[in-house]
Amino acid sequence: MEVSVIGKCQAKIAGADFVDREVGFFNSKVDSKILLSKICFMRSSRCERSRIRLSTKSVQMEPVQSQNVDVGRRSKSLEGVKLYVGLPLDAVSPCNAGNHSRAIAAGLKALKLLGVEGVELPVWWGIVENETMGKYEWSGYLALAEMVRNADLKLHVSFCFHASNQPRIPLPEWVSKIGESEPNVYFTDRCRQQYKDCLSLSVDNLPVLNGKTPIQVYREFCESFKSSFSKFFDCTISGISMSLGPDGELRYPSQRQLESHGVGEFQCYDENMLSILKQHAEASGNPLYGLGGPHDAPSYNETPNSNNFFKDLDGSWESHYGDFFLSWYSAELIAHGDRLLSLASSVFRNTKASIHGKVPLMHSWYKTRSHPSELTAGYYNTSNRDGYEAVAEMFARNSSKMILPGMDLSDQLHPQELLSSPESLIAQIKSASRKHGVILSGQNSSNSEAPRNFDRIKKNLEGESVELFTYQRMGAYFFSPEHFPSFAEFVRSVHQLELHSDDLPIDGEEEDTAETPCASPVSEAQMQAA
Repeated sequence: MEVSVIGKCQAKIAGADFVDREVGFFNSKVDSKILLSKICFMRSSRCERSRIRLSTKSVQMEPVQSQNVDVGRRSKSLEGVKLYVGLPLDAVSPCNAGNHSRAIAAGLKALKLLGVEGVELPVWWGIVENETMGKYEWSGYLALAEMVRNADLKLHVSFCFHASNQPRIPLPEWVSKIGESEPNVYFTDRCRQQYKDCLSLSVDNLPVLNGKTPIQVYREFCESFKSSFSKFFDCTISGISMSLGPDGELRYPSQRQLESHGVGEFQCYDENMLSILKQHAEASGNPLYGLGGPHDAPSYNETPNSNNFFKDLDGSWESHYGDFFLSWYSAELIAHGDRLLSLASSVFRNTKASIHGKVPLMHSWYKTRSHPSELTAGYYNTSNRDGYEAVAEMFARNSSKMILPGMDLSDQLHPQELLSSPESLIAQIKSASRKHGVILSGQNSSNSEAPRNFDRIKKNLEGESVELFTYQRMGAYFFSPEHFPSFAEFVRSVHQLELHSDDLPIDGEEEDTAETPCASPVSEAQMQAA
């Protein structure tokens, strides 16, 4: 791979054209060619002047038998699972210009040929309503929706009322200015450090945004989207995801650092949260409980036994105060999710789009009794209490589907000293969802460079509760020769029905392998400066 800095951000990567014989439901093997041509991802030159170009030579490769994917058969339990791929987080630039437009168009054609159902598009509050409250700029996203419709793919839209760090997409400028003068609109930890990538749930119904509440502002945003994209709801837009907190997930920002393996910290110290806690404590007859969060809880990067609160033996989490605080803390989070999912269900009730919300997979320390990473994130889930029952019930009440990330994670890939178990946590969440009739949508982990465990994904997709899986995310690594062939085999393995013994070829018998082109190859797409 060649790397050169030439002034504007552009990344050339390998994409895929398929000269592929038609794969029938009862073919016993995949005998296709994958031609990797150039698909280029870049940032729009209208906003940024620095550019990094990554280029790879076109590669022609024979069918790849991925080590991680058993492509020969598909379990009947996977029948009906729809596959989506997430578009780049910065598909629309901060100045509302399209990023990677030609590369995305070529990528959409490749995904369609492969048999992917649709794509997921992040729609950022900080881009659409950036300058002034109530002034919406949808042009960049409308252009993308048109591209998706022209490719005959479905579109799942994710509303992002939070910020992103990589790539950096902040909250709207006018919201950030309010936060400068009124920092209590943000989540705050016990050291009075604000988390400025989303608003605190404590202000949901307070008129802190130029006389309006965040709930009112979110509703008007959704209504503007519904009006502006009305022509796409009949045949293109299939689902809407509501941002419920940091990174869009229903949780507190208990972890402030990427890849942190500590227990995290409680986020209940902005003045509005403390006021709610104080009122709740007084109403329960325990006014001293309302002075703040647990004084004996560890800090962000510490282990459960660093202080007394999360200890397995005689930890404060099992005390009367511990139960009071954790019950209140989780109830506030669930109420927040209820408000937002109810809002989305109300706005989009007369469309064909289903409503989704995302829960986190806080799997570190799951094998301890206290489950501290889940507790600080707002899930009162311990060895003797199921914290996901109430969450699933809330989703069911709003007729919403639950997005569950991390379906590529397995226990064996995590250090034993972290006492982590993503497999057990996924199983628990799936169980709670089944009990309350909540349909699940799966995602892989968000780290695009993480090793892919396609067998683990397939195993987690089994069962009637999962109807959709979104693979994250389109970009340089996704279309690289190191990754894309394995993903293509994964898609085929999910789509191909299990073979009956009568349909298997007899030893020594040659199968007819006449090739039928699916479509003309996608031409090379190299991004040009706008």
